[in-house]
Amino acid sequence: MGYAKPTVYRHFHRIAWLAVALALGVIVFGAFVRLSNAGLSCPDWPTCYGRAAWPTAASDAVDHAATAIRPVEVHKAWREQLHRMIAGALGVLVLVLALLAARKRPHGVLQVVAAAVLVALAIPLYMRGQHAAASALAIVGEAILLFAALRWSNLDLSRIASLTLAVIIFQALLGMWTVTWLLKPIVVMGHLLGGLTTFALLLWMAWRATHSPIRLADALALRRWVVVVLALLAVQIALGGWTSANYAALACANDFPKCVGQWWPPHDFREGFVLWRGIGVDYEGGILDGASRIAIQMVHRMMAVVAFGALIALAVRLLRTPGLRGWAVLLALLACTQVALGIANVKLSLPLDVAVAHNAGAVLLLFVLVSLLARLRAID
Repeated sequence: MGYAKPTVYRHFHRIAWLAVALALGVIVFGAFVRLSNAGLSCPDWPTCYGRAAWPTAASDAVDHAATAIRPVEVHKAWREQLHRMIAGALGVLVLVLALLAARKRPHGVLQVVAAAVLVALAIPLYMRGQHAAASALAIVGEAILLFAALRWSNLDLSRIASLTLAVIIFQALLGMWTVTWLLKPIVVMGHLLGGLTTFALLLWMAWRATHSPIRLADALALRRWVVVVLALLAVQIALGGWTSANYAALACANDFPKCVGQWWPPHDFREGFVLWRGIGVDYEGGILDGASRIAIQMVHRMMAVVAFGALIALAVRLLRTPGLRGWAVLLALLACTQVALGIANVKLSLPLDVAVAHNAGAVLLLFVLVSLLARLRAID
């Protein structure tokens, strides 16, 4: 994506770092919403029982059609709608970054604005039930941004900024489908991965705009190490999302390292990893049987061993590299803490604070790996 110092607006890096912090908040708060079973507490989108905020009493939504889908739970509704609001604020920041990055490109601002307007017009169409028209506008808006990302370079970070805006728009669609498709596991997992992808893109952009390279003779070889470990971490995060979306975190009860008292209990991998089961099923609480959930939990545990080994191996490699020992210690501590939190989730029956911290740990591991990938540079 280019190693030269990008030519960007002088406050671009400050806005980018603000977006990184906000993205972290959106992800962690989103985990809180999901793990507190509040993901369907606003059955309509983008409003909550027809309100821009949320109902403060059950009587506030008594005449709204959404009550036929799910009764009002005031103590949960604010969580879901506040999460949407924070995510919306992040979307505005990403739009600002895309506009600033594209401002010197021929028709760059026009393309970003056109895409944003098309997506904005799609929202009221969706709310009026014109789903086909809304989808068409959103797809055209996404296509404009992706085409721009392909054409532009990263000399001014316009490519990464337009790509990030495209990702966050798709992330908003996943958030909508999470509600309207009743917590469909593949969508819930995709929503988690989309949030982490947004965070990673913003973090990479912030480091590039800050221009704080770490120059090493063997930087290219080390970057390859980081890419491999990052890929393994991404697989493990996806499995964690699949475990959570299918309510399989306690499939082995409170047993660890065994599962329901056995090293290899009865399981059903085929049924546990069916990605698409149709639309119209309410997945809250999960629909899989015990053997399928055990299969999901076992795969998540086995991949955790692989990912942990890779993270520790990279930490040892960094420890031997002058100037990177602080990163090595941080990576090792985060990896060990993440494993401990995962075990605590099982042994303590998934307490909310520990489960949310486990999600936050994944984001912090991603922070370390993406930061290294963005900053490591070969000596000129």
